[in-house]
Amino acid sequence: MDIDAFRRLPADRIADMVRTQGPKVGVFPINGTRRWFLLEHAAGQADPLKAYLEVSEQRHIELYRMFFEHGVDTLLTPIFGPDLLERGDEYVQMAAEGLTRIVQAPHFLAFYRDYDVRVRFYGDHRKYLQATPYAYLSDLFDEITAQTLHHRRSRLFFGVFAHDAAETTGELAIQYHQSHGHAPDKRTLVELYYGEDVPPVSFFIGFDKFCSFDMPLIASGNEDLYFTVSPSPYLTEEQLRDILYDHMFTRRDSEPDYETLTPDEWAGMRAFYHAHRGRTCGVGALKKGNYWYPLPQVESGGE
Repeated sequence: MDIDAFRRLPADRIADMVRTQGPKVGVFPINGTRRWFLLEHAAGQADPLKAYLEVSEQRHIELYRMFFEHGVDTLLTPIFGPDLLERGDEYVQMAAEGLTRIVQAPHFLAFYRDYDVRVRFYGDHRKYLQATPYAYLSDLFDEITAQTLHHRRSRLFFGVFAHDAAETTGELAIQYHQSHGHAPDKRTLVELYYGEDVPPVSFFIGFDKFCSFDMPLIASGNEDLYFTVSPSPYLTEEQLRDILYDHMFTRRDSEPDYETLTPDEWAGMRAFYHAHRGRTCGVGALKKGNYWYPLPQVESGGE
C-alpha cells in the first residue's frame, strides 16, 4: 500500500493495521504549548491563564484520542521536569494547577472513562516535590492510578521528573534484592519503575531541537525518531498517519539488498549522497525572536 492510499483509510482500519504489528509504545512530549496558545488563542481572552489551561487541556485530550484511535495502545507523555522549575514560581503554580486538573477535572475523567484509559505517572516526582508546597500532587497521581486500574484498552503514562532514572532504578534494585535475594531482570525493573510492564519504545515524536528524552529503561536504540517543525499541538491527523506509515513500512524496508542492486541503482545512490555531502539533519538556525528552526537538508533534485 502506498502512502496516499494509507492516508485515505478510516482511522479504525489504520488502527487494525497498527495492532497487527504488535503493541505500539509511542512517546510524545507535547512541547511548544505556550507558543501555540499565544499565536492561535490568546487574542481577546479576559483571563489568559484560565483560557490557556482550558484550551491546552482540550488540545491534549484531542491529541491523546487521536493516537488511541489510530491503534497506538500505550502513550508516554513527559509533562514536567526540573528545567521547568527555572521558569519561576508563577509558572510552577500554573503547572501544579494543570497537573491537578489532569487527575480531577471532569473532562479528563470522562476521557479516561470513555476511552478505557489506564493512567499512570512515572518519574521521581515524590522525591522532587516532597519538600515543596506541591507534595500533595504525588498522592493525587496515586489516586487516579487506582481509579483507572481496571481500564484495559489504552494506557497513558505521564512523566513527571523522569529525566534521570539512574538513582531510582538503583534503589529499586537494592530493595528488590533485599526482598528476593537476587537482582531483578530488566522486565521486573521496568515494572517496578512504571508500575507495570512496558515494551520498548516504538517511536518518539519531538518538537524543536532534535533530542529524545524521558523514557528511562524502555529506550532500546531501535525506536524511530520524528520531530515536528511546528509546536506539538499543531500535530494533524494526516501528519500522524505519515509517521505511522513511515514507522510501519518505510523504515522496515530501508536496508537495501546490495547483491541485487543494478548499476543504475548504484549510480543513483551515489549521485544522491554526493549531492548532499556536508549536510546534516538536525542542524538549525535562529530566527528573529530567538526561536530555533531546522534547516532544509535534502533537495528533491538530488534524489
